[in-house]
Amino acid sequence: MTMIDREEPAAPQTSDATASDEKAGSLLPVIRVIPKSAYENPTWKGLAFFARDLLFYGLVVWGIASTDNPLFLIPLFAFAALVVSGLFIIGHDAAHEALFKSRRLNSIVGHLAMLPSWHVYEAWVLGHNRIHHGHTVREGMDFVWHPVTPEQFGAMTRYQRMRHRVEWSWWGAGFYYLREIWFNKMITFNPPAKWAKSIRRDIIFMFAGVGLGMAVFGWIGWLTYGSALGGAWMIVKAVVIPFLGFNFVIGSVVHVHHVQPAIRWWSRRDWNKFRGQMEGTTILRAPWVIDLFFHSIMVHIPHHVDMRIPFYGLEPAAAAIKAEFPEAVHDEKLRFRDFARNTRACKLYDFTDGRWMTYDEGMDVLIRATPEDLAARERRRFAKGTMVG
Repeated sequence: MTMIDREEPAAPQTSDATASDEKAGSLLPVIRVIPKSAYENPTWKGLAFFARDLLFYGLVVWGIASTDNPLFLIPLFAFAALVVSGLFIIGHDAAHEALFKSRRLNSIVGHLAMLPSWHVYEAWVLGHNRIHHGHTVREGMDFVWHPVTPEQFGAMTRYQRMRHRVEWSWWGAGFYYLREIWFNKMITFNPPAKWAKSIRRDIIFMFAGVGLGMAVFGWIGWLTYGSALGGAWMIVKAVVIPFLGFNFVIGSVVHVHHVQPAIRWWSRRDWNKFRGQMEGTTILRAPWVIDLFFHSIMVHIPHHVDMRIPFYGLEPAAAAIKAEFPEAVHDEKLRFRDFARNTRACKLYDFTDGRWMTYDEGMDVLIRATPEDLAARERRRFAKGTMVG
């Protein structure tokens, strides 16, 4: 399966040519500053990280299966959500073909690493690699945390508005990821004909793997508790709850990558690769304990500049990019209060003016606008800019 087309490093250009690249929104000037060492991905290193995360997963599942004491179960559930997220990020790197040089090994490890998170590997390759990375923060193209306009929110039913308020809150990111990304873009997604066979094959593989896991833990629960109800409880606590916890972790992570007042989403006509991949995401410095599971994925700008960089090469790549393009790099500490603040400020989006709004600000726009004003906003929105990238 082919990956999204990437811009390959080229021979050095003159300063005039480089300026022309930047004006056109190319990523080539950025890719050129990344050291070659950032791309090195020896097989042993990828396998070592995969084995380490499998060990973590085995230990936390064993712990969950061994106790029903809520004083132990609750922290174990939180730990399981992080561990499943760590395995998922290993699979994410494999899906980008960044973890190993071997495409076959990337596929094998990617399929296995994504099983605890119930992800369909080839559907992820299509949606994440080709669409999200290919059109980051581009209106109508990037489906990940795509904002709605005041006009779209005003046209929603009461149920849809309530769901939007929940999913765009700091505590509701998992509901958004579970519904919009996992269910809509993997399980019920109708893929293009070119991808249909591989995605349907992987849906079968995923459900077979998860089903086998449920059967094993159901049997363990039967032996442990001596009843079918006990078997069902073992499945829920060892398989289902870690999956649900993962959705809340990864939903929050993806939100902070691409949603905050300083990150602009662009109309299709105004978007280009530099705006999408350099200005459309962040570098967030996570504490080492968190990064133990997140595998440097919070250092997100170099990952969007070039998906071929393995996660352990993102830090040196980020340092080189920041030294050359300091004005374009958003770099700060990862803090929960910033995430909560962002979810309060970023509810609706005005593509005409390029700004995030709260619900009150968005509704104020609709209340004050006449039909002529709204029609003029739409005309400006679609007439603005030129097609690039």
